[in-house]
Amino acid sequence: MFGILFGKPFSMLGALAGAMLVSTAALAQVSDDVVKIGVLTDMNGPASTPTGQGSVTAAQMAVDDFGGKVLGKPVAVIVGDHQLKADIGASIARRWYDVDQVDLIVDVPVSAVGLAVQNVANERKRLFITHSTGATDFHGKFCSPYAIQWVFDTRALAVGTAQEVVKRGGDSWFFITDDYAFGHSLEKDASSVVTKNGGKVLGAVRPPFATPDLSSFILQAQASKAKIIGIAAGPPNNMNEIKTAGEFGVFKGGQQMAALLALITDIHSLGLPTAQGLLLTTSFYWDMDDKTREWSKRYFAKMNRMPTMWQAGVYSSVMHYLNAIKEAGTDDPLKVAAKMREKPIEDFFARNGKLREDNLMVHDLMLVQVKSPEESKYPWDYYKILTKISGEDAFGPPDPACGLVKK
Repeated sequence: MFGILFGKPFSMLGALAGAMLVSTAALAQVSDDVVKIGVLTDMNGPASTPTGQGSVTAAQMAVDDFGGKVLGKPVAVIVGDHQLKADIGASIARRWYDVDQVDLIVDVPVSAVGLAVQNVANERKRLFITHSTGATDFHGKFCSPYAIQWVFDTRALAVGTAQEVVKRGGDSWFFITDDYAFGHSLEKDASSVVTKNGGKVLGAVRPPFATPDLSSFILQAQASKAKIIGIAAGPPNNMNEIKTAGEFGVFKGGQQMAALLALITDIHSLGLPTAQGLLLTTSFYWDMDDKTREWSKRYFAKMNRMPTMWQAGVYSSVMHYLNAIKEAGTDDPLKVAAKMREKPIEDFFARNGKLREDNLMVHDLMLVQVKSPEESKYPWDYYKILTKISGEDAFGPPDPACGLVKK
């Protein structure tokens, strides 16, 4: 009798517990029983120092710090080298999504390669987070529910630098602009901000990409007598322009240079005697506060150099992605992306960060000035932080051309 009386409740409890386990298992779903993250980057070319192995290391650090598993399943990091070629990048992305079952691709320097990978991500309905490409089209006319832009865009850097420099009296500008879409975009955005804030643009020169001798362009900028020489260029022109300007005594003559894209590894390569006085906007500086220093010193121990904003951004996004999988109970791309948009992003990398509806991660930036050799007190002590720039000011409102933006 007692066996019958007690047996029923116990069997009911067992059934209930079993149902709960089944329900939990159904909720927690990871495709192929592994979360796979592919770092698609430039391993040996001109972008390899600010991205490359450093981005791979940052992604692996995030996975290790998370515990190596999510929802009880292992997290793996794989690496691909797109060699700065759009067709190679798209081919690797296609293979990764189709054959290797990669859930997320990160990094991808150079906008042409990034846009090619974004097309594949859209076709395959898999996630892609770009860190080292700045084209505003990612979250503008080509925006996608599967593609996220995490670190910067050309507007944020150009607007952030131009606005703050004009406020500080740098009200006459002359641009040295890379003669292709990226450079033109930087110049256009910065010029509009200069004039909007009461400044003047005195002219521009447009050297072709990878021009070996930039002397004539620097001399024209110097002769303009503009207070600010704006460098609307990426590597290698931007660094060669700063170096040539130093040789021609631009800084000593009282003019300043504002780099619309420059990274801490660029400054390290140039050296403080050449780069001192340069103004630039950045999403991240390793020596900003205790949080940035703690993470950067761990990174330095592995890479023997401090991280760029792109590499720090890789860690930040991978950690946020893994937390979103944990909270969503699945690695389903759209459900994970929705979770990533729910919570503010406040970590060592981002201040006042938020992933917007257009999949742009908006966060505060900094206007910095490169220190003189005398001002630098220890290795990699390169920047004076002049001001913080709010994400809303730098990135601006969502582009109405994006179909994800509510009209």
